[in-house]
Amino acid sequence: MRARGWALVTALLVVAILFPLYWAVIASFTPDSRLFASPSLVPRALVLDHYRALFGGRDFWTPVRNSLVVAGATTVLSVGLGGICAYALARLRFRGKAPVLAFVLAVSMFPQMSIVSPLYLLLRELRLLNTYPGLVLPYLTFAMPLTIWLLVGFFRQLPPELEEAGLMDGAGRLRTLWEIVLPLSWPGLATSAILTFLYSWNEFLFALSFTLGPERYTVPVAITLFRGQYQVPWGQILAAAVVATVPVAAIVLVAERRIVAGLTSGAVKG
Repeated sequence: MRARGWALVTALLVVAILFPLYWAVIASFTPDSRLFASPSLVPRALVLDHYRALFGGRDFWTPVRNSLVVAGATTVLSVGLGGICAYALARLRFRGKAPVLAFVLAVSMFPQMSIVSPLYLLLRELRLLNTYPGLVLPYLTFAMPLTIWLLVGFFRQLPPELEEAGLMDGAGRLRTLWEIVLPLSWPGLATSAILTFLYSWNEFLFALSFTLGPERYTVPVAITLFRGQYQVPWGQILAAAVVATVPVAAIVLVAERRIVAGLTSGAVKG
């Protein structure tokens, strides 16, 4: 009986989580005239008008491209640089290692809103407003701490004897990292990359503050600024939300086990 109760609760939670996505998908194929008039969960006919208007009239490919470029560059830089920093904090012995980790954690907990104004002034002086680097650099301020914290815990789980054997065979520290540590760290690296990509893909505040025109809008900003001539284009907004959500949800579902493995491995030791 207890197992059946937990199964029922789990089923209800799954329905509650998936129903908004299901309704958004169905509504994105429903004409505006029946969008809110029909409460039926099974549409009588599916139309592609909203998607045609989205990619034809609004050129939604541009925000998708911008989000892919910014999220991809942030992920590559965050995992690459953060992995090296995390390895140094996990393996090398030097003074002040604990304060450095505390500082990294403090940066990740800093509210974004409080640094928008100084970052805007800095990017304006550097002439990086409305550019890809002008988004990637602010994203790194919050993506790097997450990557470092995840990978520090993961690197500490690896047997140090493997690295010591490589060092005794004449390999340098960097070669040991590249040929021994990284091949064993794919679960942690993949987890960090996926979480960083998701954060960058969904980030809104920096993207809204540091872009000046539709040529550099990311997906969240473009959806927020959708306007119609006489009314809100809810069908196009829902279609854009489906385009932005379904690929990300698919990535999470496919990589669910890898994400959980990476998070639990990095959480054993602080």
